Amino acid sequence: MKTLIADDEFFPRMLLKELLSPYGICDTVSDGEEAILAFKLAWEKKQPYDLICLDIMMPKMDGHETVSTIRKLEKEMGINKPSQEVKVIMTTAFSDPHNSVKALYKGGATSYLVKPINQEKILWELKSLKLLK
Repeated sequence: MKTLIADDEFFPRMLLKELLSPYGICDTVSDGEEAILAFKLAWEKKQPYDLICLDIMMPKMDGHETVSTIRKLEKEMGINKPSQEVKVIMTTAFSDPHNSVKALYKGGATSYLVKPINQEKILWELKSLKLLK
């Protein structure tokens, strides 16, 4: 499993990397703009990501705008079926319903996790997304 983690805070970014590294390659970036660049580069190299973890609150480009841009890029590449799209887990410190609705139904995120994220939470989510058995 190839994963991209985008979070502007160092410790949550490194924690996710530590939790996900046993399952494959984990690249990390610190904002949405870098996430878009990494997403494009991975496709150019024909090594796309299976999973992208995006923090909602990031400078330059927040997680909502980032996932929306990723979905637009996928459509431009001819990816039109949800089963073909990269899985996107939005992460946030806030458990308010507004952000979860915006992330999942308007933004195109696949899933939503509230921090702090631990091994049990992430493994359950990876299994529910069929990224792990």
